[in-house]
Amino acid sequence: MRILQCVPNFSEGRDPTFLQELEAILRRFPVKILDLSMDKDHHRADCTFLGEPGAVEEAAMAVASRAVELIDMRSHKGSHPRMGAVDVVPFIPIRGMTMAEAVEVARRFGRAFAERHRVPVFFYEEACTRES
Repeated sequence: MRILQCVPNFSEGRDPTFLQELEAILRRFPVKILDLSMDKDHHRADCTFLGEPGAVEEAAMAVASRAVELIDMRSHKGSHPRMGAVDVVPFIPIRGMTMAEAVEVARRFGRAFAERHRVPVFFYEEACTRES
């Protein structure tokens, strides 16, 4: 069995209903939720989930898309640097996958997310597409 983990970070850390929303969305997919947490000082939330690569990619798109709908960056203030409503969406190979396969998922997800929401997407670490 191939297992992929995802740990998306969001620019919302003060509204507990946001985590409830993320959890409800993730429960629609065959993924295992490992963590849902918030930090009010940094004004950030993150979730950690894993499962088969296809399910993880679909769940990541669902929670990230909902975050874009819910988070208004025009009034956002927090002590952590942020790029947008969805800060990072890392994919980590856990079992039966290589980092190269996780990078393929990350790039496919990033392209689809950018197209769907008309926002820029930046790849980093192994998924980086060019040297800066």
